[in-house]
Amino acid sequence: MQLYNTLSAEERAQLIDEAGKERLTLSFYAYAKIEDPKKFRDELFIAWNALDALGRIYVAHEGINAQMSVPADNFEAFRETLEAYDFLKGIRLNVAIEQDDHSFLKLTIKVRHKIVADGLNDDTFDVTNKGIHLKAKEFNNLLEDPNTIVVDFRNHYESEVGHFEGAITPDVETFRESLPIINEQLQDFKEDKNLLMYCTGGIRCEKASAYFKHQGFKNVYQLEGGIIEYTRQIKEEGIESKFIGKNFVFDHRLGERITDDIIAQCHQCGKPCDNHTNCANDSCHLLFIQCDECKAAMENCCSTECLEITHLPLEEQVKLRKGLQVGNKVFRKGRSEALKFKKSGELPVVKPLAKAETKDIRKKISVKKVLLGKAEHYYSKSKIGQFLIENKELSVGDKVLISGPTTGEQEITITELYVNGGPCETAKKGDQITFELPFRVRLSDKLYKIIQPSEKA
Repeated sequence: MQLYNTLSAEERAQLIDEAGKERLTLSFYAYAKIEDPKKFRDELFIAWNALDALGRIYVAHEGINAQMSVPADNFEAFRETLEAYDFLKGIRLNVAIEQDDHSFLKLTIKVRHKIVADGLNDDTFDVTNKGIHLKAKEFNNLLEDPNTIVVDFRNHYESEVGHFEGAITPDVETFRESLPIINEQLQDFKEDKNLLMYCTGGIRCEKASAYFKHQGFKNVYQLEGGIIEYTRQIKEEGIESKFIGKNFVFDHRLGERITDDIIAQCHQCGKPCDNHTNCANDSCHLLFIQCDECKAAMENCCSTECLEITHLPLEEQVKLRKGLQVGNKVFRKGRSEALKFKKSGELPVVKPLAKAETKDIRKKISVKKVLLGKAEHYYSKSKIGQFLIENKELSVGDKVLISGPTTGEQEITITELYVNGGPCETAKKGDQITFELPFRVRLSDKLYKIIQPSEKA
């Protein structure tokens, strides 16, 4: 019986592209007492694998936490798999505002000690004794009450690009760090203040609300469904958004725009920007904010040191990584002296630094593209990308999209093309092509041709 992935992320991405069907990115969580998490995990894998559902899911004795990508055609069938469990019947599924068919490319379900690490070892703590849930309008109303304290229970790299007006934003990298910090900071307000909290989808502040009730706080409230559900409600009901900026998300998109306010800066040049990047150096993967100009100049790297490392032969890069410990000691979240414009923690009332260009989501979805091939190499000194054409044709003047987990989505127009080593106007299936690129590409990147309305795919 198959209880593991049989396809690589690249193979899965290709199948998704070939299928040409819409997928929905969604998330949900539930705190419950699960007697046998491993058995529960195996049952879910079998059911979801059959529906081509992908994602990153954690299960534990205390419940389930899931971020997933599900074929739109299988959405109702997926919901039925949840109905088989009493504690998941009728559960709200937070569907992402912006959809991306490649948000998840594997089905990973892991058994953990807890679905949200809290650092607590208190047998008397009841995670199900939670605070009062508030919908968007109720949350906005309580925000305006001068007797309210609002706390962001996300991490510094999340709150830096977007948060609720007037929120306390702890300078932390993990949820477990924030609990004792906020508890100590608010000791004098247990009796007479409204403690209002929020996070991305609700799972962290659900546990936080129970924790602060356990600590003796009287008036504890939380945003139902987190920022994701709040955004859906304000759009459907025409409510003013008290959240400003972008909502950080934990798939390769790294963010969904809520308002067009840009409240953060590029960590390298200081230009208004709220786009996160993972450093291209595989021994770093620092998560930081980088504008398009710095992305092109630094080739997705956080420092000149990392840039130099990415220019080394692959064998030498592997040698440099040998012996390095994984986890937060390598995969850091914005902690680097090389970042001159880094801001985090206790953010002031922020006036937007700039306005983002508003994009029509429906127009983005309707843009047609066809998969041409895959990246084979990037010549960093000459800034040349090499690709293999596996489908259709590509000509000078065509507009293409290069997409990958680290590269993101980059659109360019082909102005000069080399085919099998020589200049040429058109490349066909089986040809090896090269053309100039201002950014680094990777083996996981795919090359698409953008189809104009008058063309046929």
